[in-house]
Order: sequence, then structure tokens, then C-alpha cells
Amino acid sequence: MKIFKNALLFGFIFLTSLTVFSQSKITGVVVDGEFNQPLAGASVVVKGTTAGTATDFDGKFEISTSEKAGVIVVSFLGYETKTVSYTITGNSLNLGNIVVSPDAGQLDEVVVVGRGIIDLAKERKTPIAVSTIKAAEIQAKVGTADVTQAMVNTPSVYVAGQSGGYGDSRITVRGFQQDNTAFLLNGQPINGMEDGKMYWSNWSGMSDIANFIQVQRGLGSSKLAISSVGGTVNFVTKATDKKEGGFVSMGVANSDYFKSTAAYNTGMNAKGFGMSIMMSHWQGDGYNQGTRGEGQNYFISFGYKPNEKHNFNFLITGAPQSHDQNFTKRISDYLGFGRKYNNNFGYLNGQYISERTNFYHKPVANLNWDFNINSTTSLSTVLYASWGRGGGTGNYGGGKRSISQLNPYTGSNQSTYIDFDQIYANNLADADGVGTGSNYAIRASMNNHAWYGIVSNFKKELNENLNLNFGLDLRTYNGDHYRQISNFVGLNGWSESRFLRDNNHVIPNPNTLPSATNTVNQSYNINPWYAFFNVADDNQKIDYDYSETISYGGVFGQLEYSNDNFSTFFQGSISNQTHQRFDYYDYQKEFQDSEKISNVGYNVKGGAAYNFAEKHSVYANAGFYSRQPYHDNIYLNFTNQVNPLTENEKVLGLEAGYTYKSKIFTASLNGYRTTWEDRVVTTSTVQAADGTIGTTPVLAGDVIFTSNQGVKQVHSGLELDFVVKPLATLDIKGFASFGNWEYEGKAFSRRFDENLNLLVENETDLDGGKVGDAAQTTWGLGARYEIFERFSIDADWRNYDKLYSNVAAKDNLELPSYDLVDAGISYKMLVGKEKQNSVNFRFNMNNVFDEVYLSELTSNIKTTDNISSSNPGLGTYQSNGRVYKGVADGNFGYFGLGRTWNFTIRYNF
Repeated sequence: MKIFKNALLFGFIFLTSLTVFSQSKITGVVVDGEFNQPLAGASVVVKGTTAGTATDFDGKFEISTSEKAGVIVVSFLGYETKTVSYTITGNSLNLGNIVVSPDAGQLDEVVVVGRGIIDLAKERKTPIAVSTIKAAEIQAKVGTADVTQAMVNTPSVYVAGQSGGYGDSRITVRGFQQDNTAFLLNGQPINGMEDGKMYWSNWSGMSDIANFIQVQRGLGSSKLAISSVGGTVNFVTKATDKKEGGFVSMGVANSDYFKSTAAYNTGMNAKGFGMSIMMSHWQGDGYNQGTRGEGQNYFISFGYKPNEKHNFNFLITGAPQSHDQNFTKRISDYLGFGRKYNNNFGYLNGQYISERTNFYHKPVANLNWDFNINSTTSLSTVLYASWGRGGGTGNYGGGKRSISQLNPYTGSNQSTYIDFDQIYANNLADADGVGTGSNYAIRASMNNHAWYGIVSNFKKELNENLNLNFGLDLRTYNGDHYRQISNFVGLNGWSESRFLRDNNHVIPNPNTLPSATNTVNQSYNINPWYAFFNVADDNQKIDYDYSETISYGGVFGQLEYSNDNFSTFFQGSISNQTHQRFDYYDYQKEFQDSEKISNVGYNVKGGAAYNFAEKHSVYANAGFYSRQPYHDNIYLNFTNQVNPLTENEKVLGLEAGYTYKSKIFTASLNGYRTTWEDRVVTTSTVQAADGTIGTTPVLAGDVIFTSNQGVKQVHSGLELDFVVKPLATLDIKGFASFGNWEYEGKAFSRRFDENLNLLVENETDLDGGKVGDAAQTTWGLGARYEIFERFSIDADWRNYDKLYSNVAAKDNLELPSYDLVDAGISYKMLVGKEKQNSVNFRFNMNNVFDEVYLSELTSNIKTTDNISSSNPGLGTYQSNGRVYKGVADGNFGYFGLGRTWNFTIRYNF
């Protein structure tokens, strides 16, 4: 028996040895085709067997198999599955790089242009705090929202303003608003040259054409002379596709939203030519009352690659649109008339009319040239241009009439919807039919511009470890601003008189100045296509008519050293910016040209990183910016008078971080401290009731602007984000950010109305006040699970806390914290003879649990404040029970969107 057992044991060992020694090793590296970077955590298996593994941090894999010939299957969530046939002739086989492509669905990107211009974090080895959002996620998560929705699961990013209407959202990064975050499109700056702001309605097609979005928080990796106070957001669009194909799609959503899109790619022919084109149309009623909108998106790209040294791509894209707008309301208004209440519209003879419509068409064109001079030297250049036409409508004159209704919540009557029937009757009764200050018309405030620029970067690999970049950034911008009539509402014309300013810029004694009278009789269509090709004649402009020219020239450079475990870099840039204003309406002819102002700005950045173990790395960066003030802050109160207090704003950024990466878990921890001095911030509110500010009468519904200068901001915080991949079919991700954003010192405050009249000036102590408009503490957790092949579900949860009102105040008002949950389902069905085509289905539901929350406030009324300052006997908000979730109901703001949904079906061929 013992002999039998020994023989059996020997036989088992012998057979096992034969099996082991007969196996061969297959190795390789899985590479992300979109970023040309190793892809960690990808599943690699031998088809038809249990032999498999996952790629490590460097994208490498090793499989032992007894199959001498077969097929390797590589898969990763969000990427197309890749199969590779193999034959092993010895004991091992190295498959080299296996490139997998993102499953983007729309205009799949193959050719990426302007690599030397588009400053991505991956192009520099010294790291930064960064989050990259790929096309597949953008297209899945955005739905009917602005492209800003794609960034909601990013640390220290807060998205607000969606309740204003289509395209009216905005984002803050690390507590800094959009004019202090740099936005780039294929390497070209796209922040407004006058005020640094972003208007997402001009970019409504971005979710269709974006190849990826990279949010670089803090100093960022951009080499341009731009001040990334909060961060830098890079939008990289698709270029001309190498393969023939295309797609058609249709989407529907809540509020009667509909969108249709079609795209076609010719593919690159034998001579290196190719073209990609996409067109879409959308329309909807808007989530809130009176926020209808519609528009189109177009994208046309021509590619030409004559040889391996040169690559050219020309693209033009635009998103003409119009949408009606909702402004902030008192909480008591929402509680009385519903959270979707909007009083910016009414009816004339039963036909809907909005008083507030934004309409714009801004084509953007750029020509990219990549020149690979040799194996160590390259030159990338982009020539770009944009032409904007359009503006926003509003009431003009003092003849506005509104319908009075009972507010069920307050028990009092108040003016609500606009009574256009009464306005029309009053205008018809005017003796000569020509309106003046006591009548009513709808005006359009036009903001037209032409912008041209070039960015060029030269890159040289000095040796194996040292890289040098340097280049130039040139821009010229001309803006035209005036008002015209869009609807006379029964009038035949409009007449107004004004005194003409001299070089004193103000009107100390109007009797000593000449005057002018202007009568207009033409109204202009606010269709964005019409507005793009039809500009009002000078004699048809009202209220104001001025232009500005801004010229910008900068040079930049970067030197980076890196080896296997250590990297360090230094960046520097310097720029000169000139401004001049031309006022044709309010100034005498000889005084129409302002003084030309020139300002020099610069920035320096440096940092280092160290990989102290295979999975661990640390970094630290520092930067200082001396940023020129924006044009709108150089000239006082929208006149030609130069602001004597304006100087370069000073920004100091410090940041450090730690990263851990393994096959199944990746995490980053970042800390930062940013100071911003000599700052200028402008905010706006809506006047609650007729009254006076200073000595000037103002009307209910007027927009009041407040400009604050001089105060210092200090923003510090910690950010954590991580990704866990416990299974090949499951992704788990999360983030957390803890900020402390405060003011230091005093602010000099100016208030003016929407007709640009100065109302009052004040000095305000803001020391220790909390910076508002973004949640300082946020948490998020998300997961995506592939239930079976090509069918997945996903969900994201976010919590927002320490959110303060969007005002500059020492004792700022804190809003209630809130939670949001978004969820979605995706299915991809393969069709066609070779299963190379597909039909994609996607359903999203945002705010699944219909959370009721205040997304932003623009006032700072406390519960202990009196309801009426003129009649203290009425008591406080608290004593009258006028409190909502701990907030006085007299505050102005927006409720966030409730539960929304969207569904898209797309056929790819």
C-alpha cells in the first residue's frame, strides 16, 4: 500500500512538472490610444482559457499558458475590446504595445493635433493636481446639461447657475470664479478678453466634439502667460478621423427637450486628406418657467498629412443659440409661486414673450500645424480666430407694467408676470408713437467681437533627461458694445437725448456741455443667425455705443529635467497688454478716444517630484503671477476715465501632493494655498422693489452691479481622489475636498445699474469673511458595473457643505448642505454583417431622489434682520416665522434643479 501511495505521488509530481515546464510566457504593454500612456488595471486573458491577469501601473502584463497559438483579449471599461492573435515558437513571446481605443461613440478621435500647444499634464513628468474626463464619460453624463456637468465629480469644482436657463451655468475651481480660471480650446485661450468670463451658451456643442477635458487645479501645466488662479481647464476637440464612418443620434429629455445629431467622417485617403463633419439641432422649454431655448451645433474638420514630418488640421465650430433667462428671486417668491417661478415673461394677445433672452453666435476656427523637425525637435503652431455676434434683451424705459397676484406664502399682493397687453395699450395711446423714458420697449444689449491669435511652441530634447520648450502667444481683440431695439411693443420709434462728455468724463454741469438727440425707428431680429450677419447702423443705436481694442503679446519657456525617479521643471512667461476704449455715444467727437493703457505681466512656476518607491510618488510646486487687470476694471464706470487705483493683481500659489498607484487602487492627495491680492471682483443682484440707491431711483427687476477692489483672498485646502478596480467589470471612484477660503482686509465697493450709471461708493471691512459661490467641503462616490458584456449601470453621489452666499461680506450667510445622486444605464448592441456597427442606448436620471436645495444665494440677509428697514415695527424674519431651512426668506437666489432625465439612442456606422 505504501509503495502504491509513493508511486501515485511520484506520478502526480511528474505530470505537474510536465505541465509547468510546457507552459510559455506572453508579455506586453497595454497603451491608452487616446493619451499614448500605459493603461493600468486592464484585463488581459487568453481566449477560451482561464489564463489571465491585469496590467500593472506601467501597463505591463505577463501570462503563463500552455496554448502555443491563440488569441489574447484585452478589455477595460470605457474602451473598445481589443483581440490580438499570437503564435509562440519558443518559450516566450513579447507582443509589444497593444493600443486600445476609447469607446467614445461620436467622431472617434484618431488624429490628435497641436500636441506641443495643448499643455496636458501627461506631457510634463512633474505632476500637478489633475482630473481627466474622457469623451465616453462626457457623452454619457452630460445629457441635456451644459458641458460643465461633466466636471461635477471633480474635487474642488462647483457647478452652479443651471436654473438660469440653457447655457447659463458656471463653475468655480478651488473657490475662484470663472474669470480666475483659465479655459483653453485646443491650446487657444477662450476666456473673455474684457472681463475673463465664460458664457457656456456659446459652447453648447462642446459635449459633442470634446475628445477629453482636463481639469488642472491650481498652477496647472500651461506654459502660456495666463493666470491659473483657480486652475486651468483644457478642452481638446476631435480632429479629422483616419477611418470612414459616422453616426446619427436622437435624444429626448424632460421639459420637452429634443436633440438630433448626425456626423460623417470621410477617412484619410491615400494622399493624406480627410474630413469630419457634425451637425445638430436642439430645442426645449427649459426646466423653469420662461426658459425656452433652441440652437444648433456644427463642427467641420479638414485634415492633411503629406508626410511623417507634417500634420495639418483646420477646424471650425460654432453653436448659434437663443434661450430665455431666469434671474434670482426671493425665497418667499419661490415658496409662494413654486420653485420653477420666473417673472421675466408674459403674454401679448395670448402669445408668449420673454423680456430676457440671450442670443449669440460665436464661430471659432483654428489651423494647427505639427512639424516633426527630427527625432528630438518639433514645432507646433495654432492660428485661431473667433467672431461673436449677439447679446441679451431687457426692458427699456420706465413704462413696464406687471400683473399683481396674491403670494399665498406671504399673504400679500406683488407684481409678477409682465403685462404686455397693458404695455401695448399704453404705447398705442402715446400721442406721436415715439417712445421716451416713460414708455416701454425691449432692447438688446449687443456684444460683438473679432478675435485673432497665434500660439507657437518649439520643443527640443537636449538630451535623454532634459527637455526645453519656448514659444510665443499673440492676440488682438476688438469688441463693439451698443444697444438696439428688438421690440417696440406697439411704438413706432424711440427718442432720447443726452449731454456729451468731455475729457473730464463726468457731467459736473450739464448746462455747459453740448447735447445730442437720437431717434430710432428700426427693430432688430434676435435670431442668432440673423444677428450674425446684420449689424445696426450707427443712427439706430441707443443708450450707449462704445468699442475697445485689446492687444496682447507674450513669450514663454519651460525647462524640465527627469530621470527614472526624479523630475523638476521651471516655467516662465512675460506679456504686454494694451487697452484703448472708444466711446461714440456719450462723448464729444474730439474726446471719443480714451488714453491707451499698457501693462506688463509675468509668471514664474517651478516644482519637483520624486518616486521613492515603485507605487509611491510625491511632488511640490510653487508659482507667482503678476497679472494685468481686465479691461473692464481699467476704465471707471464704463467711461473713458482711467481707474487710478488699478494695478497688477498678485497671485502666489503653493501646492504639494502624494500619489499611490497599483493594479487595482490609485489615489492622490493634494494640498494647496493660494493668495490673491489687489483683486477686482464684480457681482450682480436684482433689485427687489422700486427704491433708491444713493440718490438714484431704481426699479424692481433692475440688475445692480457691485465692484469690489483691494481685498485679499486666501484659499487653502486638501483634495483626495481615488479609483478602485476590484473586478474587471467594476470601477469605484471617489473624491473629497476640504477648503478654507477667506477674505483679508478691506474692499472699496462701487455699485451701478445696468445702464452703467454709478450709484454709490463704500468702503467695507471683509477681514475673515468666507468666500461664497462654491461649497468649500465636498464629498463624492461613484461606481460603474458591467452587468454583462456591453451593458452597464453607474451612479454618483455627492455632498456639498460649507456653501456661502455669493457676496463679499465679513459675516457671510451659510446655505444648508445638500446631497445629490445621479444614475445611468448604458447598452451597446452590435449590428451589421461583421458586427462592426453598433446601436448605443443611454438613460440618465439626475437628482434621483428629487432633493430640494438652494444651489446659490446672491444676498446676505440674516434671520435677525428686520423685514422692513423703513418699518422696524414689523419685526424680524425670525419673529415672523419667515425662515426657510434656517435662511431668511427675503434672500435672493436659485433653487437647484429637481429630478431630471434624458435618453439618447445613437447608431454608429
